Amino acid sequence: MQQADIYTVSRLNSEVRLTLELQFRQLWLVGEVSNFVAASSGHWYFSLKDQAAQVKVAMFKTSNRNAVFTPRNGQQVMVRARISVYEPRGEYQLLADFIEPAGDGLLRQQYEQLKAKLAAEGLFAPERKKALPQNAQKIGVITSPTGAAIRDILTVLQRRAPALEVIIYPSLVQGAQAASDLTAALQHAIRRNECDVLIIGRGGGSLEDMWCFNDETLARTIANCPIAIVSAVGHEIDFSISDFVADVRAATPSAAAELVSPDQQHQLRTLLQLKQRLMQSIRQQLGQKAQLFLHQHAKLQLLHPARRLQQQQQRLDELQIRLQQAIQHKLQRQRQQLLLQQKALWLLSPEQQLKRQHLKLQQLQQRLERSLKQQLQKKQQQWQALSRELHTVSPLATLQRGYSIVFDANSTVVKSASQLQSGDKVRLKLADGDIAAEVTAVSIAPSQ
Repeated sequence: MQQADIYTVSRLNSEVRLTLELQFRQLWLVGEVSNFVAASSGHWYFSLKDQAAQVKVAMFKTSNRNAVFTPRNGQQVMVRARISVYEPRGEYQLLADFIEPAGDGLLRQQYEQLKAKLAAEGLFAPERKKALPQNAQKIGVITSPTGAAIRDILTVLQRRAPALEVIIYPSLVQGAQAASDLTAALQHAIRRNECDVLIIGRGGGSLEDMWCFNDETLARTIANCPIAIVSAVGHEIDFSISDFVADVRAATPSAAAELVSPDQQHQLRTLLQLKQRLMQSIRQQLGQKAQLFLHQHAKLQLLHPARRLQQQQQRLDELQIRLQQAIQHKLQRQRQQLLLQQKALWLLSPEQQLKRQHLKLQQLQQRLERSLKQQLQKKQQQWQALSRELHTVSPLATLQRGYSIVFDANSTVVKSASQLQSGDKVRLKLADGDIAAEVTAVSIAPSQ
């Protein structure tokens, strides 16, 4: 058995990237911006999403420096990008080289998509186009009956071929209902089949004003119209889908009137056909050369060192973002640990211990003061009780009742009359003071 070709993951991702980038060329994509990151390297990374899906987009600074605005999350944008694969993670992504807000750009994208679709089906092919009749007798005009276009057409036809019969098929040429109104008017003209050639158009305006002439149903109705039809939409620089599918495109409504009128009609028709064939050939040649150029350019870009460098730059940006996030998380954890340690250290600091001891000392001091106060009150109450009790037996209390105490010259209390003699000096202690006296006589009472 032949040995199986075993891939490495790197080889698989590389070949998938080459396959996608060769298979898919540039494409336009519209969506809502989310997860927008402007890396320090200058590159942009974001996602485009709709209601059901999303895709990652990378826009390197060589491309985004030409952008006229910086996207923001939630903004609707349209980007032009190539499909690629970010090999380190095996994820497919878009590499954008142009970005603009959604709006006019979306209309232009829809216009280009419909144009490419109808062109691929051959609706623009010169061989499908009918020649304008050389001797037209009736001219049908599908436009607004009150617009400037019908006045210009009638003025030119009156000047060049007054005998021509003109039938107007009125229709709206602007607004949401204009496309269906134009289609209905054209179908009405086809059913009646009363004209040799038809003119459909309006004057110039903005892309939104003329958007009804880019309607797919109207384009297919024009392409299948059995009557030769001239598209005259806008001014010289304006092109619509109707211009490409019609048999002849006129730059203005006045030019369309000149084309369908007999004066030099054959020469103009031949010249226009030759011009269209030449332009178609040139476009085909340019298209083929452009496809070849894009293919060769894509192959060259795949082999260019700058592509690998872009991959590495994107990987570096991703690692840098992850590193910043990891550093921030690490710092956050360290801050939390530091706060916990500071709190623990604060609780163990001598200052806090002194504060707690001081608080405890204050509490003990308060308890001591309350205890001393209670003891003092208790002692005061005891002292007052003893004082009252002592006062009842105190000599002073006896003196208060009118008694006195006698002291001799030596300040000795005289307890008996036998201690004194006539002529002795004595001092009498009364309740409110002392009296000095002299004993004049001593009388001793007989013992009982």
